[in-house]
Amino acid sequence: MEQGAQIKQRSKLHGAARQLLLSLTLATIATGVAQSAGAVDPLPVVAVADGDYAHFGEVAMTSPANQGDIANLGIIVGRDSVAVVDTGGSVEVGRRLLAAIHALTRKPVRYLINTHDHPDHIFGNAAFDSTVTIVGHQNLPAALAKRGAYYLRSYRDALGAPAIAEVRIIPPSLLVADETVLDLGDRRLRLKAWSPAAHTDCDLTVLDDATGVLFAGDLVFMQHVPVVDGSLKGWLSMLPRLAQQPARLVVPGHGRLVAAWPQALQDEQRYLEVLAADTRRLLAAGVPLQNAVQQIGRSEARRWTLFDEYNTRNATTAFGELEWE
Repeated sequence: MEQGAQIKQRSKLHGAARQLLLSLTLATIATGVAQSAGAVDPLPVVAVADGDYAHFGEVAMTSPANQGDIANLGIIVGRDSVAVVDTGGSVEVGRRLLAAIHALTRKPVRYLINTHDHPDHIFGNAAFDSTVTIVGHQNLPAALAKRGAYYLRSYRDALGAPAIAEVRIIPPSLLVADETVLDLGDRRLRLKAWSPAAHTDCDLTVLDDATGVLFAGDLVFMQHVPVVDGSLKGWLSMLPRLAQQPARLVVPGHGRLVAAWPQALQDEQRYLEVLAADTRRLLAAGVPLQNAVQQIGRSEARRWTLFDEYNTRNATTAFGELEWE
């Protein structure tokens, strides 16, 4: 009976999400037509709430064909200025995001908020003017210093050499240690730096107090299988606190939909719990790593896009983390 109730609840959640996505699709802003010859083609954006907009990246791996446009990006328009949440996986995506902003408003972009250090969220930073204040977790500069050169090398084949040549690794100048409030003019954004490490060790979320829209970065995955690049145990321990954010809707870091909060966390939490449970069971049985990673999380395979691309990596991370607990 309990399992049936859970399936029914999940069905209702997915039905609501599909209905919400349909309504948002009808509200998509027509930014696909450039205003003049040679102009940058704006990214398509969706009105999530009054003053809040989202661009939904493809649920795919980075490729030259998609220009690294695989992450969800946010635009928040206040009375006086604009904040951007992440800039996409290439400078070209960043340019198109900036063109979408200009199609929405003439107000200046004041803040560029990076939710973490992964290339699909930060490679577009160089498209923005140097006067824009880049904001990030207090750990973000160290993460970029440690991994930036590697990202440029490793993404050369995935994105293409010409696109990589444009990318600049730009650290934030405004750091968030715990919570920081940014004011766009009658629009307060509550930035939260999360710890311990979860998806990464520099995860940041953005809550629009005016609308209750949470731009969660990659602390929330929907459709796209979650990716553990920080700590499985840390992520699981943080989820109850994340769920307490006073949000109404969430824009996930990946997944082409907006969902009710905190119900949107249900699938992600189940997947992470399965990873942990499977890993502990196989460790207790003495199964070696090369065999265990083929079994960890397999029951989730049909529930997620890009499962085969990321689950073995997640299983390896989980095995290494839990082996000596």
